[in-house]
Amino acid sequence: MTMDYKKTLNLPNTAFPMKGNLAQREPERLKKWNEADLYKKIRQEFAGRPKFILHDGPPYANGEIHIGHAVNKVLKDFIIKSKSLSGFDAPYVPGWDCHGLPIELQVEKKIGKAGVKVSPAVFRKACREYAGKQVNIQKEAFIRLGILGDWEHPYLTMDFAFEADIVRSLGKINQNGHIAKGAKPVHWCTDCGSALAEAEVEYEDKHSPAVDVRFQVVDEAGFLSHCHHVPEHDGSGPLSVVIWTTTPWTLPANQGVALNPDLEYAVVQCEKDGNKERLVVAEALLKDAMLRYDIENYHVIAYCKGAALERQLLQHPFYDRQVPIILGDHVTTEAGTGAVHTAPGHGQDDYVVGLKYGLPVDNPVGNDGVFLPNTEIFAGEHVFSANDHVLEVLEQQGKLLHHVAILHSYPHCWRHKTPIIFRATPQWFISMDKNKLREQALSEVKRVAWIPEWGQARIESMMEGRPDWCISRQRTWGVPITFFVHKETGELHPRTAELVEQVAQRIEQQGIEAWFELDAAELLGDEAEHYEKMTDTLDVWFDSGVTHACVLEKREQLHFPADLYLEGSDQHRGWFQSSLLASVAMNEVAPYRAVLTHGFTVDADGKKMSKSKGNVVAPQSVMKDLGADVLRLWVASTDYRGEMSVSDEILRRTSDGYRRLRNTARFLLSNLDDFDPAQDLVETKDLLALDRWVMDRAFTLQEEVKTAYETYQFQHIYQKVHHFCVIDLGGFYLDIIKDRQYTAKADGLARRSAQTAMYHVLEALTRWLAPIISYTADEIWQYMPGQRSESVFLETWYQGLVKLDDNAALNREFWQKVMTVRAAVGKELEKSRAKGDIGSSLNAELELFCNAEFFDALSQLSDELRFIFITSNATVMAEQNAPEEAIQTEVEGVKLNVVVSEHGKCVRCWHQRPDVGQQAEHPELCGRCVENVAGEGEHRHYA
Repeated sequence: MTMDYKKTLNLPNTAFPMKGNLAQREPERLKKWNEADLYKKIRQEFAGRPKFILHDGPPYANGEIHIGHAVNKVLKDFIIKSKSLSGFDAPYVPGWDCHGLPIELQVEKKIGKAGVKVSPAVFRKACREYAGKQVNIQKEAFIRLGILGDWEHPYLTMDFAFEADIVRSLGKINQNGHIAKGAKPVHWCTDCGSALAEAEVEYEDKHSPAVDVRFQVVDEAGFLSHCHHVPEHDGSGPLSVVIWTTTPWTLPANQGVALNPDLEYAVVQCEKDGNKERLVVAEALLKDAMLRYDIENYHVIAYCKGAALERQLLQHPFYDRQVPIILGDHVTTEAGTGAVHTAPGHGQDDYVVGLKYGLPVDNPVGNDGVFLPNTEIFAGEHVFSANDHVLEVLEQQGKLLHHVAILHSYPHCWRHKTPIIFRATPQWFISMDKNKLREQALSEVKRVAWIPEWGQARIESMMEGRPDWCISRQRTWGVPITFFVHKETGELHPRTAELVEQVAQRIEQQGIEAWFELDAAELLGDEAEHYEKMTDTLDVWFDSGVTHACVLEKREQLHFPADLYLEGSDQHRGWFQSSLLASVAMNEVAPYRAVLTHGFTVDADGKKMSKSKGNVVAPQSVMKDLGADVLRLWVASTDYRGEMSVSDEILRRTSDGYRRLRNTARFLLSNLDDFDPAQDLVETKDLLALDRWVMDRAFTLQEEVKTAYETYQFQHIYQKVHHFCVIDLGGFYLDIIKDRQYTAKADGLARRSAQTAMYHVLEALTRWLAPIISYTADEIWQYMPGQRSESVFLETWYQGLVKLDDNAALNREFWQKVMTVRAAVGKELEKSRAKGDIGSSLNAELELFCNAEFFDALSQLSDELRFIFITSNATVMAEQNAPEEAIQTEVEGVKLNVVVSEHGKCVRCWHQRPDVGQQAEHPELCGRCVENVAGEGEHRHYA
């Protein structure tokens, strides 16, 4: 009777599920983390170790999270978890930006405008409630992504204590001499009715009227006396300096015409529409200008440098005023005429050069973008609508030389997507140069590690050219600028520092309402009648820009400066910059030691995501369908430093990669079912050579993985670990040891050696994966044998891997040769299988004919070489003994004969061996299986 040998095999067994079923399992694991208070236990475990502080840039508390939010938070989580594995105490305090216009607009839809339908106090209360709800919505989604952090105690910029510290930060910056007030031109959104920060401006294409306008010279003789020309050949007709502008609506505010002092200007005698005239344009732009004006016959009658014409007077094209020629380096020959219409109330360059010449800062435009009632000709007209009217007036006055509509890049409000204007209004500024803030900030930039390196050049260029930071807003829901200003002198109260602290203490108790409800007399007494209490609110970029002071310097578990800031690459002009300026203004030091940026998400075709295109990938949907770990793995597998392509198809491919990692872990677990490391662990010196190799391979890979985590190269980690699982394990090691694992004596050295190696590899692999596929890694951890901590997130990098001795006979170089030959032999076996010569590789016996190098290497494995190739036999012979029919493999120096085995097949191990049936008690087994079933177990040394 045939014996059932299946029961004698060590078949794999594990309760670890094959299918991830992540959408259902992840919430269950998350519940366990919450019930166990895992984040608190991590903090307790790592307390006292060196700190690593990644400071969270606050997302805005408005709306569901999108895929960009997910990328940002997941990248931060990779870093925090990997830093813990590296032995750092790495707390993570998430935060939210809670003030500002977007929330106001949402609340307005529900209860109406502040001061119109509801009182400002009621409106602010509604804003606070709305922001709180949005925080909870986003928080739930971030937690579901597997982000571990102090979710019970996040920082909110609307918390009373936080609002008080924002006010204190403002006071400190003022004390350090960086605050200024003035009527300066700022980006102004007429829909918002407020100034905009640099980061709230985006550039879109816009059609605008490009006009060339004559500014007639007042004193022609005096003007020409400053030019080089032939005496008594002054030409004839009106003499005009021609300006070119794409904002005709700003001409009512014109106070001068700017020339470049070093450019050469030409006085041109010409004829236009039958009338002789003389036009002044930059010599470099002369031909382009004449072509534009359709003037074919012209000649130059005089030349001069721009500097020679300084302070010459010109007649305004439609108002009864004369304006001077002024000089400015901002005038170029990129376009136009080389003469720039200057309105200090409507442009930064205009303002700066106007300041130098004492020009009036005239702003005839109201908050709503409409010309003020006292504006001559254009009162009551919206600026953009007035463009056509301005052209009509210029035409009537004979001052319009040319006009055409052009498409050009123009600043728009990032919220309303509408064109904005430059408008001079009384505002509060952080001065870039008054107290050397720009110089200090640029110096600090050089001390920061920018990743990628181009980030440094980017922020430097932005800092070098940026205007003063306008920090005031005319809004309701925001932290107030808590200053008292003298009604006559405009000066701040001499006790401002003391008063700011008194106000901050009140805000700590009552929130920002404490300021808005404050009677100035409570703090100023009899002085109150002489002072005005400011009603402006702070730019929300100031709120987030001082989080280093309100969070890093306030929370005991954190430190200042932070080790890392990590946000999207648009934050060089946003949070990175506002934080840098605020910190340098307060502390003369950058708030971060390193800055890391990531790119934006696009679809598979590289197109921006939008609901109208139907290409939006919502993280909520991905988590419900594929699971958070697949989304996290996609983030890790993508080069986040550039644009990150994502689509349903890309995520499905990522899911396939996930399954490979999960199946590798499952295979390892299933072969450790009866393994107790406390009893069964084999000492390194006693391990089989192949098992020593796989531990060395894991050791080497772990060093690479650690380096990749330290340098934030998560894509490399995914690629290397995936390669390890697919090629080194699945394609080589695990494929070879299946025979030993399944057929060797259960508690014999041969099997326990393989289990020891797999145990060590799994200990390391689970840690490598933990920061990336966190739910799955922690799930694997629960199924692993041996005594262990509650969670993989309480661990550091595994120390049980051992490096191979480079001088050993069977070193890395040796095993690389074996792998190379095995791959080549595998291809030839596949060809034999395809031709029908053999069924499985165990039907084959190999004859290898090798040169000296490969002969010496392969001979070291002796009879165990067959296990490497998974054939029933493998013999190594010298190359010169190869018969003519021997196959040349793709490895030079290795030829091959595939011989179909004629021996009987062992029913237990399926090897075809000459000793099958030689034991009467086990007539269907080979000698090796008899030893494993009835003896002390086979002895192996290598594989």
